[in-house]
Amino acid sequence: TDAKGSKAMVILPYMDNLNLLSKYLQQLVMESLGKEFDRDGNQVHQGITVYGNKGSTDQHAYVQQLRDGINNFFVTFIEVRKSRSKDSIEVDPGFNTGDYLGGFLRGTRSALADAGRKSMTISIPVVDAFYLGSLISLFERSVSYYAALININAYHQPGVEAGKKAATQFLEILSKTEKFLTDHLGENSSVSQVAESIKESEEVSFHALHHLAANRKNISLDIGQTPQDDKFVKN
Repeated sequence: TDAKGSKAMVILPYMDNLNLLSKYLQQLVMESLGKEFDRDGNQVHQGITVYGNKGSTDQHAYVQQLRDGINNFFVTFIEVRKSRSKDSIEVDPGFNTGDYLGGFLRGTRSALADAGRKSMTISIPVVDAFYLGSLISLFERSVSYYAALININAYHQPGVEAGKKAATQFLEILSKTEKFLTDHLGENSSVSQVAESIKESEEVSFHALHHLAANRKNISLDIGQTPQDDKFVKN
């Protein structure tokens, strides 16, 4: 990633039981490494974009771009040696579902390598509590080490806190908006009227009013020819 997050991290686990792994790693990596400042207070804008899904089926959604599109990623294949806890189903004479799963992984990896696209493969024998825990532990420690190498605090998350504060502010705006409609019970009110009264922007007031109209039985919406013409009333 050039220590600057210049390449995205693509996670392709080839096992149904690991279909949520890419979502977990997306949260782990992006929340931990997405930082504006380093430990010395320098503005660095660090981070690694993470995406992916179950390789056996969902790879078809993006492998075309991975092979032939912009080369701004690295792939991590997750291989499980034993594909099923029970016997695999025979698909063709002499070949079962596990054989095809292994073929898809090797074929995709080979196709990417032929196009000069970088990848690595992590193999585990089976999916059980021990090996799944080991896999998660590996990524968690890798994130911590990477954060130390690029001099950022992986455990400081002001962006998450900012989102929570913004959510609280919107709830306060909803309360002010509903109070305005209550004070003008039975009267049609426009977005601009509400915005001026509660001292918020028309955009914020527009979304607050539409949210209330969609989620409060006693607040209705009369859609106008333009958004500015929409009327809201509480009965």
